[in-house]
Amino acid sequence: MIFCAIIWVVMYGLQMQFGAAVIHPLAYYVLGFFAVLTGITYWLTALLLKANPDGFMVAFFGGMVMRLLLSLTLVMIFLYRGGGKQGHGTWTFLGSFFLLYFLFAGFEIWSILSNLRPFSKPGESQI
Repeated sequence: MIFCAIIWVVMYGLQMQFGAAVIHPLAYYVLGFFAVLTGITYWLTALLLKANPDGFMVAFFGGMVMRLLLSLTLVMIFLYRGGGKQGHGTWTFLGSFFLLYFLFAGFEIWSILSNLRPFSKPGESQI
């Protein structure tokens, strides 16, 4: 939640300073899309881990594939509905989209790496 709020504040500041040349007007919807998508993937990963605690990698990579496919679908919908004819606006949308995609993917990787200790097996070295 704090992560999304920080990104929103930065996006709002950039849009107030530079306008639609830097931040596409639909970027706020993309931010909401990724926030909801991240919540769904965390919920599904937790659900799959509860069913099978040894299937962490399957649950994690399944979530990554779901994120990739739904993100690709969002870009295709944007282009299909005429977004490709916006000229500079298309590049602004795609830049905002991929920046948010990689920020949320990095956040997910950071959160998993910071919580790896509970998943390590007892007796292994904790170096």
